[in-house]
Amino acid sequence: MKIGELSRETGVAVRLLRYYEDQGLLTSHRSEGGHRHYGPEALATVERIRTLLAAGLPTKIIRELMPCFVGDGTQLQACVLDHLKTQYAELDSRIADLTQARTALGHILEASTRALADA
Repeated sequence: MKIGELSRETGVAVRLLRYYEDQGLLTSHRSEGGHRHYGPEALATVERIRTLLAAGLPTKIIRELMPCFVGDGTQLQACVLDHLKTQYAELDSRIADLTQARTALGHILEASTRALADA
């Protein structure tokens, strides 16, 4: 299928599909005219990429995980579970940092609002 067809089928912009290809996440074959053509597996590949991006994984990590899928779904081989657990722990850490920043900002807003009301 051509890139426009893949875009329509997946709901992913052509620009993003090109980006995925540039990042080594998606492969195509070029016609003599230079047009990209994708195999039938491209639909599942794009779905996997989108799922991993939604999970907060960067494209560098996704590229490493792509060969590790089991079957047609989003299940990965056991050999990458430690890697996923590390990513999960990093997300927890970032969430904790953001929660602290949110709390601090809330205190600043609250104090500023009180000061303005008292003025």
